[in-house]
Amino acid sequence: MINTNEKLGAYNVWANTTLLNHLDKLVAGGATLPAGGLRIFSHVLNAQAIWLGRLTATPSPVKVWQEHDLATLHHWHEQTSERFHQYVTNADEAELQRLISYTNSIGETYTSQVSDIFTHVPVHANYHRAQVAKELRAAGLEPINTDFITYCRELSAKAAMADAPSL
Repeated sequence: MINTNEKLGAYNVWANTTLLNHLDKLVAGGATLPAGGLRIFSHVLNAQAIWLGRLTATPSPVKVWQEHDLATLHHWHEQTSERFHQYVTNADEAELQRLISYTNSIGETYTSQVSDIFTHVPVHANYHRAQVAKELRAAGLEPINTDFITYCRELSAKAAMADAPSL
């Protein structure tokens, strides 16, 4: 059986990596990245750190809208993307069903099921990566395709080349 949350977690790592690599290429080509795009992608990686903190009952090292430069975005991607994916991959049924209570950035208290958080994080990131693409286009820069189906196509192509099943 396919574990959708594991696949979404792996997709999220791929999409964040793909976007960061694209931003690196734009900068290497002399482009100035739009501040709005950096702000939004900072939010994506900050949110991952915050959710990991909530899941593990540890304080977040970042604020929800804290802004980062490109080098620091790489840092937070390395600190959070694969770690979140591994957390999802290692979760057993009890963890999936566990409820956590937390306070959001504006002081509202909520309780959420861990499995819902596992779905939320990559969906939230995807929403905001689309906003980054829009910011890039508005600045006259070409965005990169980080659609889920593009990731799936790449997995299938790699599996076909290796003569192995994909996820």
